[in-house]
Amino acid sequence: MHDIRLIRDNPQAFDAGLARRGLEPLSAEILGLDASLRALQTEIQAALARRNEASKAIGQAMATGDKDKAEALKAEVADLKATLPAKEEAERERLAALHDLLAALPNLPAADVPDGEDEDGNVEIARWGTPRTFDFTPQEHADFAPALGLDFETAAKMSGARFAFLRGQMARLERAIGQFMLDRQTGEPGYVECATPLMVRDEAAFGTTQLPKFREDLFQTTDGRWLISTSEMSLTNAVREEILPEAELPIRMTALTPCFRSEAGSAGRDTRGYIRQHQFWKVELVSIVRPEDSDAELERKTRAAENILEALDLPYRKMLLCSGDMGFSARKTYDLEVWLPGQNAYREISSCSNCGDFQARRMNTRFRRESVKSHAFVHTLNGSGLAVGRTLVAILENYQQADGSVDIPAALLPYMGGITRLTP
Repeated sequence: MHDIRLIRDNPQAFDAGLARRGLEPLSAEILGLDASLRALQTEIQAALARRNEASKAIGQAMATGDKDKAEALKAEVADLKATLPAKEEAERERLAALHDLLAALPNLPAADVPDGEDEDGNVEIARWGTPRTFDFTPQEHADFAPALGLDFETAAKMSGARFAFLRGQMARLERAIGQFMLDRQTGEPGYVECATPLMVRDEAAFGTTQLPKFREDLFQTTDGRWLISTSEMSLTNAVREEILPEAELPIRMTALTPCFRSEAGSAGRDTRGYIRQHQFWKVELVSIVRPEDSDAELERKTRAAENILEALDLPYRKMLLCSGDMGFSARKTYDLEVWLPGQNAYREISSCSNCGDFQARRMNTRFRRESVKSHAFVHTLNGSGLAVGRTLVAILENYQQADGSVDIPAALLPYMGGITRLTP
């Protein structure tokens, strides 16, 4: 959510930020609605003050025997009472209109975010690892993994497309990946493990910006709750409507949860294989920090995600997203893209974002500064540490062998119960 005061103070800067997001100027419309609302609020306050003043004057007039004045004041009070409900309803409507307008606008890019319209404008920051040289033609996981226990046909019979049924050694490998990631992130990086609800109410989905813009990408239950598309929704909302002591910051939380997405906006993309599913596991990393610490926290969080890829010896590259490719709530984002030899391409496996105070304003989450005894909105950050299914895909493709088997990365062996290789 945007700070209306900042828009009032510098509408040109706000419009410039929207332009970097590919949007037309809106400050004039916003400020016009804001001015109309404030004028109406002033009118209502004046009417309330006059009603109270006239009500007191009625008693004084009656006490002095001035019945004509008393009757005139009564008529005035009655008129004020009759007209106030319409004004208050108009106030609610204008307030809702302003709220809805601001809520529909994405966060503005940070100054160091490159300009660009789409992924072609993203900037490569670094690469790690060297893609393996195969003495055979590497395959995409969808072609050889079914023989190892990644069963799409059985899942399709019961659930439709973009679901998978994992069996035996494949199911063990996916579980091992999630547990390994969770153990790593709760170690030196210091994230506190959490077990969160998998369903949230409207206000929680609004707080982390899944509502209203991304309603179609969510699954809703019959009682109106939303299945989480990421545990960012439940982790970040753990501090909603709170005023946190400064000494408690930073707060770092992680969770390994299933996630649910309708993929409404991805028609035709990744229809084969395990990359884009309606249901998948992910280790999420969420940070709640002071504003002055959020830039450094983004670097720290991204590094925590990179460490997983390096421990698994999976080549990747780090991308700084351009203004037109960032997520709705982000002011700055790094994507980590893992090398998939079967596709001969790098594919996203983690996205780490600094949202500034954008989500905090929607959740009304602040902290109490100890030095000046004042309140300020926190900054929130989130990132994947990592997406478990995509990591499974990366291991399958990078560790595949000519006979269709897959070696287990050394870091995962303690989690595999003696299994060192997946075999058809």
